[in-house]
Amino acid sequence: MALTTANVAAELEAASKVGDPAADMLVSDLIDNGEVDGVNQLFRTISTLGPGQDLSQLPERLAQFLHEAQAPPPDWSEADTAAAEGFFGHHHGEASMLQGTVGLIGTYLSPTGAYTLRSTGRLGGANGPGRRLSQSSRLFLGMGKSGALRDGTLAATVTKVRLVHASVRQLHKKSGEWDYATWGEPVSQKYTTGAACIFSTQILQGMKRLGLHVSADDAHGFICAWHYIDHYLGTLEKWLLPKNSDEVESLWNQERDKEWKKTDDGVFMTAQAVKFYRDLLKPGVSDAYLALTRVALTDKYADMAGLPRSPLDLAGQPLAAGHGVVSNTAGGLFGGAAKKTVGVNPYKDVIGVASKAFNEIENYALTHGQDDQPQMHQELHDGR
Repeated sequence: MALTTANVAAELEAASKVGDPAADMLVSDLIDNGEVDGVNQLFRTISTLGPGQDLSQLPERLAQFLHEAQAPPPDWSEADTAAAEGFFGHHHGEASMLQGTVGLIGTYLSPTGAYTLRSTGRLGGANGPGRRLSQSSRLFLGMGKSGALRDGTLAATVTKVRLVHASVRQLHKKSGEWDYATWGEPVSQKYTTGAACIFSTQILQGMKRLGLHVSADDAHGFICAWHYIDHYLGTLEKWLLPKNSDEVESLWNQERDKEWKKTDDGVFMTAQAVKFYRDLLKPGVSDAYLALTRVALTDKYADMAGLPRSPLDLAGQPLAAGHGVVSNTAGGLFGGAAKKTVGVNPYKDVIGVASKAFNEIENYALTHGQDDQPQMHQELHDGR
């Protein structure tokens, strides 16, 4: 049974109680035997997932898991791959930036998601924003790399994230502190498909609000890419994100206000992210990120997340307040030269400059003391 607007509420309720049995069994055993740190190091040797990948140096049960996990979605086709590649060929930079801002903040609007992140030390502690960005950036940047959906590199990255999710579930289970009646399963099947909605259709909606034209074919391709990722995250076929962009948007529009709520955890996580950007960026560009994120999310959801209002009111004065300030400050961030441009759509000009700066932020997060690969947890509050 596939998700539809008619059955989505009941199916999501069922999905909220389900984890990932195959991954959970493996990771529970790794934790009990103190093998997580060793396997995290082995992760660095696994660059692709698929035929020809040498798994002989891995523990047998991990190698078997990865062998079984390498199968593509059951309905995947060459046309889906081509459609996804078409989207990234046109929109990779903008989409990556919006996923790292609008998308991550959107996940904090899920009460269960925000609580899970805050209660998991390494992802919710003082160094959480940089670590989350570094681990997410590998996915966001990797999605659009040439051949990523063909050579197994994206599948490998996502499967590592799948095991990270399993480590969160198992450590909460072993702690005895998780309230299953209130929260359901940590990082449940509902959460993974919900996150796929946020990082796909919510981003497409944000791009539209910012005046970025995405063709129907490209929108379809982006949804296909997240269908692929949802599969490699271990989501069962009946709960996978559909490949039809209109259908996904209808599902998300129907369920969003049931799923997104203002919570202390969500506001806390958003404040952490805002501080991270403000500490790393000059005021003009960090203000632009806040303004762009607010436009893409809308004031309703930005207020719900606790996102502060920017001095740049892009919605009211896009040319005067946004374009000139960002163009004149972005070049000084990392030693590059800023180029001032004028266009019909001022949002697009701001995004063009901001996305280049954000690419530098992502690379910074990947290379300056953060985990540059998804890493499982041996303890629930390590590093907090």
